[in-house]
Amino acid sequence: MSRQILSMRRIDKRFTGVHALRQVDFDLEEAEIHALVGENGAGKSTLMKILIGINARDSGEIHYLDHLFNPRNPKHALEMGIGIVHQELNMMDHLTVAENIFIGRESTGFGGLLLDKREQVRRTEKLFSRLKMDIDPTLPLSRLSVGKQQMVEIAKAVSHRLRILILDEPTAALTDNEIAELFTIMRDLASKGVAMVHISHRLDEIHQIANRVTVFRDGERVDTKRTSEVSKQQIINMMVGRVIYEQPKSHSAVPAEAPVVLRVDRLNAGKLVRDVSFELHQGEILGVAGLMGSGRTETARAIFGADEIQSGTIDVRGRRAHIESPEDAVRHGIGYLSEDRKRYGLAVNLSVKDNMAMATYERFESGPFVNARRLREVGQEYVDKLSIRTPSIEQIIRNLSGGNQQKVVIAKWLIRNCDILIFDEPTRGIDVGAKSEIYTLMNELTREGKSIIMISSELPEILRMSDRIVVMCEGRLTGEIPIEKASQESIMELATMGRQAVLSRS
Repeated sequence: MSRQILSMRRIDKRFTGVHALRQVDFDLEEAEIHALVGENGAGKSTLMKILIGINARDSGEIHYLDHLFNPRNPKHALEMGIGIVHQELNMMDHLTVAENIFIGRESTGFGGLLLDKREQVRRTEKLFSRLKMDIDPTLPLSRLSVGKQQMVEIAKAVSHRLRILILDEPTAALTDNEIAELFTIMRDLASKGVAMVHISHRLDEIHQIANRVTVFRDGERVDTKRTSEVSKQQIINMMVGRVIYEQPKSHSAVPAEAPVVLRVDRLNAGKLVRDVSFELHQGEILGVAGLMGSGRTETARAIFGADEIQSGTIDVRGRRAHIESPEDAVRHGIGYLSEDRKRYGLAVNLSVKDNMAMATYERFESGPFVNARRLREVGQEYVDKLSIRTPSIEQIIRNLSGGNQQKVVIAKWLIRNCDILIFDEPTRGIDVGAKSEIYTLMNELTREGKSIIMISSELPEILRMSDRIVVMCEGRLTGEIPIEKASQESIMELATMGRQAVLSRS
């Protein structure tokens, strides 16, 4: 039996208005990969922040390597052999790979007076050799893909001689090949005695990589199981307390005579939008599939006026629309939920109600003042309508879970009365329960007559939600599939055919 190196007992933590952790127990065995899952706001990250000293626990005990452990801050935890790789990478793009790894621990010569870059590169090469990473230490970090940057962050953490490594959503922005490479590194680290906590919303990964899984719900630990003894559906049931089915859509409910609300014809914008043409019908969810770099997001940004259109036309409800800015798009009833909601969709330091009203403040103006009462009424109406979990409409939005933040962005465009909604990766970074709620909301919106373009990298999501699917590759539309004939295989065939697929159809 493996040695237990971490034991957290009866951990309790309250924030203002929220009981984040309720008498939680958690343990970690040497050299194991332990998955930590649960809906956003379930308490996973809070527990790990307590372990590395970001948050102080209100009560409970931590035993690490058979001693009582009271982490003062992340630096102290790191010195004791506990490190974390956050979902949002924390490195400096303008520095080299080697400089990022050993920042604050630089190699020096001549009594510490001069920086020894050659020695620093040598140390990095030795570290990469041990981790079986093929990365040039002299490259600027900005030259690496997100996946390679993730590897550098992991190498930086491991360079501190860790006993415990916490990985927070490490695969969220990685390709399948990069995920396979990451899992190889994780297994190698485990073989060397490093224990890992793997926080993830991707339940399909859990059985691939983890030895055990602990499920959290509403600040409590539901259970801990060997992954070989529990199914994905059982994990979901523990997470949300209810059964969630993820069956693909078998047929479209959109009538054949449904009017066209958006027509894009031979659209060109930048290098990744080339002669793109498609139609969107009223009440339809049009799925847009394709690999990273296929031009999906760039097409959405061009339609929304965020990127300049070089040629082509856009018709909205049968009339030519001249869209040169997001303001123009919004006037035509088009709303856009960016794949990066915190950067482009939200003002994270403002309240829920202020974020909801961001696109429609003029409607709440009363002379030189804002009608605060009316703003609160409308904000509360949409909190209730969309089942947004928040202590109040005055709550700062950064304190909400990812799924509830996404609902606030949706509310912003509904208050603006947009009836064409572009959802770019609508469930990225949110848990399975929140995903189900977003799916339900999208279906309700289409039943009300709204029309949705949904861009997603998750093929099961595309198959579950779409009435019709268009596929992009290398900036071009390579095919269209009715949902009745769609499969992961047919989508991937079109997503990887590239220009040849277009030529064969011309």
